[in-house]
Amino acid sequence: MNDYPATQEPVIVVGAGPVGCTAALLLADSGIPVTLLERHAQPHPLPRAVHLDDEVARTLGRIGVSEGFLDRSRPGSGLRLLDAGHRVMAEFRREHQASQHGFPQANMFHQPDLEELMLAQVKAHPLIDLRRGAEVCGMDGALGPLTTDSVRVHARIAGDLQTFTGRFVLGCDGANSTIRELAGITMDDLGFTERWLVVDIRVETGLDTWDGVEQICDPARAATFMQVTGDRYRWEFRLFDGEDEVGLITPQALGQLLRPWTGRTDLGGLEVIRTATYTFRARLASRFQTGRVFLLGDAAHLTPPFIGQGLAAGLRDADNLAWKLAYVLTGRAGEDLLASYETERRPHAKALVKKAVRVGWAMTGGQDRAAAVRRIALAAAVRSERVCQAMGSTATPRLKAGALQRPPRLILSGIPSALRPGGLIPNPLVSAGDGPPVRLDAILAGRTAVLTARRPDAGLADFCRQHGLVLVRISSSHAAGTPGRPAADPDAGWIDVRLAGDRRPAGLRALAALGSNPALTVVVRPDRVVAAVAPRCRLPRLPWPIPATAGRGSPVTAHPPAHPDHARPFPSTR
Repeated sequence: MNDYPATQEPVIVVGAGPVGCTAALLLADSGIPVTLLERHAQPHPLPRAVHLDDEVARTLGRIGVSEGFLDRSRPGSGLRLLDAGHRVMAEFRREHQASQHGFPQANMFHQPDLEELMLAQVKAHPLIDLRRGAEVCGMDGALGPLTTDSVRVHARIAGDLQTFTGRFVLGCDGANSTIRELAGITMDDLGFTERWLVVDIRVETGLDTWDGVEQICDPARAATFMQVTGDRYRWEFRLFDGEDEVGLITPQALGQLLRPWTGRTDLGGLEVIRTATYTFRARLASRFQTGRVFLLGDAAHLTPPFIGQGLAAGLRDADNLAWKLAYVLTGRAGEDLLASYETERRPHAKALVKKAVRVGWAMTGGQDRAAAVRRIALAAAVRSERVCQAMGSTATPRLKAGALQRPPRLILSGIPSALRPGGLIPNPLVSAGDGPPVRLDAILAGRTAVLTARRPDAGLADFCRQHGLVLVRISSSHAAGTPGRPAADPDAGWIDVRLAGDRRPAGLRALAALGSNPALTVVVRPDRVVAAVAPRCRLPRLPWPIPATAGRGSPVTAHPPAHPDHARPFPSTR
């Protein structure tokens, strides 16, 4: 929780899927009351999303579900591109052990499991009012300037029309978003529309298959296969224009489709959970914000599933926006900060959608001669390690504009790449005093932080105290204190931590090595994006508007962990 007085008016979040729940929990943990409206009376029981990367998994720690997620998910070994004969054309490996972000690089999961964890947190939070069966049908006061009166959202619940009042509205209500329609926001088509048959199956005895994701680049029938978790498996098969999928889901036809993986032509030993036809689209909202309305998740962007970034993009939206709304509503930032949500998230979402389209193009490029040439070119290109890294990476592109302060080129050249503004700060294991190692995220606990390797002077400590920032001095394993004793006086105004474990990200190793001269101060936003870097001779500057009344911070030592996850050591490996 924060130590700033919050507004009494809630933020209205429409849609209680993973994106809406994440946004609601991040806001509520910042002291912002939330009204969460969900049209369905019960959680969706069937699987949809199945993959989250290591960057996005960090957000789950912020809302207190990462431990449960690790227990119910499994690390995947990456992605393979196979030809029509199921021969490997290219492989993009993912490590099972924790990456520099503190989680396995690829995490396979059953979406109802994740939603169960999130909804338990939502229901237990005193600042979240969840209303199920709420069908939104109208909205007033949302499209004017931010200085206007409150937003009113009208919804039917059990046949009665009810009105909910709040400061902002977050549309997390999916591809057919009512909020997007009421706000008059259109979707831009990015040039990809395909129909696919999705088949979810349980196999009690398991299948002898690779534990990563396989993309079958076959012009006769492009397909995707993956083990989800345990005995759950998913197949996706491309449908051609005008093709009737009914003929593909008979036991005989489906058994033949699955034969390369099951080794048999019937469905013996297989429990078909569902078959469904989906239209995979690449679309982007023309705007992510209008007035007091913000779009997140599928309401803002639709992506083909080929790089596993559909749900991940929505959780990135929530992580980016929630702290900005909280800062504005608690008086720590001016309303101009909210414009950076679209500035930062829309280009990112567009880049990942286009990347998914390119992978889909490689898989499903048709049956003509040009398609054959493209597949030959693909087979040649993936022999290049550089091309493989570019194709296989799902890392967030570095922010180039928004709530950032880019240092002069001369200073930038001396800053390690991992510490430059716009990228995510690594999340290594660290030790504070004589406590057990925890991830750096657990120390920062969702707050804006200043990291440095030098002993903070009075000016830096006062700056952090004034703005309510957590000040962390980070050092190598032997410099911050001795075992069994605190590394800093509790009243010193900062937290001393030392790098722990065997895998220490290069950027933070470099920062720790700069403890003498010159030393850097690194400003890290609540969403773990590096916001600014300043050399030793200067105080850092917060790169967002600060109201004149905002100078009422509090000592960082008063902050308890926001969730049990923050209090426990994060595993360094699976």
